[in-house]
Amino acid sequence: MPLHRSVPRPTGLPPAAAVRRPLARAGVPLAAAGLAALALATPATARPAAPVPAGHARAKAAGAHYVALGDSYSAGAGIPDQVDVNCARSNQNYPSLTAKTIGAAQVTDVTCSGADTTDMTQRQGSAPPQLDALRPDTTLVTLGIGGNDLDLTGVITRCVLLANLAPNGAPCKSSYTLLGTDEIRSRINATGPKIEAVLKEIHTRSPQAKVVLVGYPAIVPDDGSACRDTIPFAKGDFAWFRDEEKALNSMLAEQAAVYDAAYVDTYTPSVGHDACKADGVRWIEPKESAAAAGFHPNAAGHRSMAGAVLGAISR
Repeated sequence: MPLHRSVPRPTGLPPAAAVRRPLARAGVPLAAAGLAALALATPATARPAAPVPAGHARAKAAGAHYVALGDSYSAGAGIPDQVDVNCARSNQNYPSLTAKTIGAAQVTDVTCSGADTTDMTQRQGSAPPQLDALRPDTTLVTLGIGGNDLDLTGVITRCVLLANLAPNGAPCKSSYTLLGTDEIRSRINATGPKIEAVLKEIHTRSPQAKVVLVGYPAIVPDDGSACRDTIPFAKGDFAWFRDEEKALNSMLAEQAAVYDAAYVDTYTPSVGHDACKADGVRWIEPKESAAAAGFHPNAAGHRSMAGAVLGAISR
């Protein structure tokens, strides 16, 4: 989901984003919508991210050629150290942590902020099609994609703007359901076949690979509560946005189950660590910061995601 991009693209974001950010097409649209001016939550006692399991996963993946595919939620947009400026990719993203833990013999991380399913088979600015990284001897593939196909960045921007009209209502939800049809659910349904096509192509190019499809972590509170001082949505839109994200993850889980991939639930472990929480507790940054792109996982979030991925590899 959103997700951020530094690769030039005709439909890309403002220069500040440097990468077309998925949700956060690295957070630029959020800044454009005024989130960059928001204050951080009150600091709280830091809680460590879930530990990363190692032993069994390392044994099973020894000698692996690991390929990481995906958008800014996989690339680690804004997390130090950024090792690929064009794609806003961090050396502390969950693919890097996973590769290190399993001791993969070869690693090809082509995750790129702003990527959607079309970037799996087409160039994304200067970046080659991501699926070109696959080989017949690839043994592990992680894939985190789908948020940009829904234009989650646009959804967030609209929610921020409409909140000024009805701060105690749910104007964003109303705007996407004006004609009696949930436009976001329709986008999710339309993205399903695109995920299917990507999974099938991965299996074709790398028939020996274990394929892991990674979901999106909790961005707003799971209990539907609002934190308007941190995220300027209308009160009623928090629960609606939560439900839309859950629907996206459900679609991804269904596609994984049907098309021979392991689905990684990153949402459940992240409940209680959403963007509304205080610094040191949250795993999603509410605005562009030194820790990560706005509305994207920070380093603690990626440690949790790596733990979930390693659990799937071990199974």
